[in-house]
Amino acid sequence: MHVRLATPDDDAAIAAYVAGHAAATAFHRLEWGRAVARGCGQKAHVLVAEGEELCGILPLTELHSPLFGRALASSGFAVGGGILADDEATGEALAAEALAMAARLSVPGVELRGGYLPQGWDRDDTTYLGFVRDLADDDEAELLAIPRKQRAEVRKALGFELTTDLGDRDAHYHVYATSVRNLGTPVFPKALFAEVLDAFGDDADILTVRRDGVPLASVLSLYHRGIVMPYWGGGTADARKWRANDLMYFALMGHARARACTRFDFGRSKAGTGAAAFKHNWGFEGQPLVYASKTLDGRPKRSVNPLDPKYSLQVKLWSKLPLAVANRLGPMIARGLG
Repeated sequence: MHVRLATPDDDAAIAAYVAGHAAATAFHRLEWGRAVARGCGQKAHVLVAEGEELCGILPLTELHSPLFGRALASSGFAVGGGILADDEATGEALAAEALAMAARLSVPGVELRGGYLPQGWDRDDTTYLGFVRDLADDDEAELLAIPRKQRAEVRKALGFELTTDLGDRDAHYHVYATSVRNLGTPVFPKALFAEVLDAFGDDADILTVRRDGVPLASVLSLYHRGIVMPYWGGGTADARKWRANDLMYFALMGHARARACTRFDFGRSKAGTGAAAFKHNWGFEGQPLVYASKTLDGRPKRSVNPLDPKYSLQVKLWSKLPLAVANRLGPMIARGLG
């Protein structure tokens, strides 16, 4: 078996391998790595393992940030996308080559998000939870699948004069940027969302909730093998008043069902947070997401978790910034988070 850096000539084989591997996610697709690299000015790489034929891949994003340091992440800006391999030996070989690549690039370490986790690497199974469940057969069954308290909130939302529409990129960015500013975190570059939408085509879209034409909540979702994942979503200050976020996710469930999806992946949230509680209230049981990392020569691992106490003052100050200022400065910071 040989592990090497992929070239454009490998694109078709990589796409076929991802399409045929049971553990593959949207974040293993070539479209993802290239879109986030173009949108954030980082570099995308793919390691391939081959014997008689392709037997494993490892998509990597080479991240550079003056604030958060450098890393090879699999996959960059994703919640998954780690080593995809036919067997343990292939997984170990890909991990070893990733570390060797990090050394050649003078990058301190490698971060793996899910997938095969190599032996001897530091593992984290306490920070993040994933939330996935089946979609119901129709809207009424979906309502009944939602626990009583949250179901009441959805019914309230359905009673308001709210509308939904698809495809408004500007509305999505405005709502999302407002939401993350209010949470005290910098927004990603607008180009990142555009690149992902363009690269994924019909496998990504935007759903926006409005009242009197004004966008209150919006989400960019990914579709992969019958699974819908609302990935970048948020709401304005008025969204809570009108239960716009509740309508948004319920409407997305119906929209995904119409697209023949059977599973709803609510994405990851940090354990013990309000976001995790919100998803639990919808009837989703959190399952630990296991990540792995390894640094070279015992160097400390970089920290990009906004819940890290050392960032508490920055988070508080960022949430007070005027939106125009946050939107100007945020992408310069966020493009290095990965």
